[in-house]
Amino acid sequence: MKDKEMTYESAIAELRDIVKQLNEGKASLDDSIKLYNRGIELSKFCSAKLDEAEQKILIYNKDQDETQPFDVE
Repeated sequence: MKDKEMTYESAIAELRDIVKQLNEGKASLDDSIKLYNRGIELSKFCSAKLDEAEQKILIYNKDQDETQPFDVE
């Protein structure tokens, strides 16, 4: 799947799979480095998607005159 077509949910699923593979310790060093790099890419993608969603919520709240920031805690 191309990153441009990837959803947040599919990226998280792939990231979980990468973490599982790395934790198992069965991958070669080269494969582990490739997995790690892919994990970083997916992490950045997910972070950007969450930032985008937060901005949409802030804009919506501003339009509704409810300018409270989105708090995930």
